[in-house]
Amino acid sequence: MKKTSLIILSAMFLGLMITPLAIAEKVEDNYKLYCFQCHGSKGSGGGINAAALTTAPRDHTSATEMKKLSDNDIFTAIKEGGAAVSKSTFMPPWKSVLTDDEIKDLVKHLHKLCNC
Repeated sequence: MKKTSLIILSAMFLGLMITPLAIAEKVEDNYKLYCFQCHGSKGSGGGINAAALTTAPRDHTSATEMKKLSDNDIFTAIKEGGAAVSKSTFMPPWKSVLTDDEIKDLVKHLHKLCNC
């Protein structure tokens, strides 16, 4: 009985440690995990990977640029990658990492960044 209880407690403890890493609690966390490297901490396109790219990452803070994109275009670019919307192939598809609901939340988050 003690061995079984110890195994169950150990599994629960490991689950608590793994869950925060695997699932972002907020859209801001997903942005930091998956977008920050290229688009930067403020979303202006100046992330740490930006200098190594031949195509500059989109400036998510630019209302002028972001208004040119429909929500569907943004959703598709995040889910399927830049090539799916005739944009840069450096934008990877996130469909195997993010759920549709998480992508929809990111679309809303981008509207907050650009105030548009």
